[in-house]
Amino acid sequence: MSHKLLILAQDKKKYHALIEEAQFDGLEIVDQPSHDVDIILGEPSLIKVALASLPGLTWAQSIWAGIEPLVGPASRRDYILTNARGVFGELMSEYVIGYLLAHERKIFQRHDAQMNKQWEESDTGTLRGKTIGLLGVGSIGTEVALTAKFFGMNVRGYTRDSETSAHVDSYFHGDDLLKFASGLDYLVNILPNTNDTRKIINGDLLHVLPVHALVINVGRGPALDESALLDALNQNKIAGAVLDVFEQEPLPKGHPFWTTPKLLMTFHTAAPSLAEDITNIFIENYKLLLEGKPLKYRVDFQKGY
Repeated sequence: MSHKLLILAQDKKKYHALIEEAQFDGLEIVDQPSHDVDIILGEPSLIKVALASLPGLTWAQSIWAGIEPLVGPASRRDYILTNARGVFGELMSEYVIGYLLAHERKIFQRHDAQMNKQWEESDTGTLRGKTIGLLGVGSIGTEVALTAKFFGMNVRGYTRDSETSAHVDSYFHGDDLLKFASGLDYLVNILPNTNDTRKIINGDLLHVLPVHALVINVGRGPALDESALLDALNQNKIAGAVLDVFEQEPLPKGHPFWTTPKLLMTFHTAAPSLAEDITNIFIENYKLLLEGKPLKYRVDFQKGY
């Protein structure tokens, strides 16, 4: 059986070349949407725009983990949607641990001292023995937990019900959210964007964190109550925050985050979708499609992930 594939991504040429290297008979890669395109690979925002021109679509492979543009209440659902998983864990772990080390080792503080020609010799901290709380322990959270244990940290995990990572010392569920957050040195959000996760980092949660705690959001922007975080930072209720994702992207020029003290922003760059990694997912799934087997990483439209 033949298939027509449309690629909608910034690295379209790279994806095209990598897929052609696999030499699939019967797979034609096309440049424009048409009625006979049955497979699409690309960014969810671009896929959403093209859906109306793809009446024959049967499968869409997102190059991102997040698929919010495609799972709204009025979204089309007559095709299989799969997302990218299992390839962001190491990248996200590097990011999270990098900022934890920067915080403990006072890297930014030392740099400021250097710029001001000040000899700054205060003691540094260590990750060993510190407690990190992971909001979400899927494939990415599991990788972060593994790396945290390498540095001798205590790891807490908050999930809906799963307890699959052996690197998490204690799990919390449901109404135990505040218990989970109490006493954390680091709070890291890795949750997807769903009705249950929106503003999960709110004033109540921030209130139970110690004043030395650092908040990191690499999950989704809507998980964070921005007003509550601004209040916590401006009133020195927590030590700082590192934000990679935001409710509105790009962040408006007038947003107070730009000038908020002890806040670092990284502009949704924590774990890029590398063409080589995503192509491997697509090729694996395409082989399953040819064999008539269920595809990996299928999205539940109802759940939104």
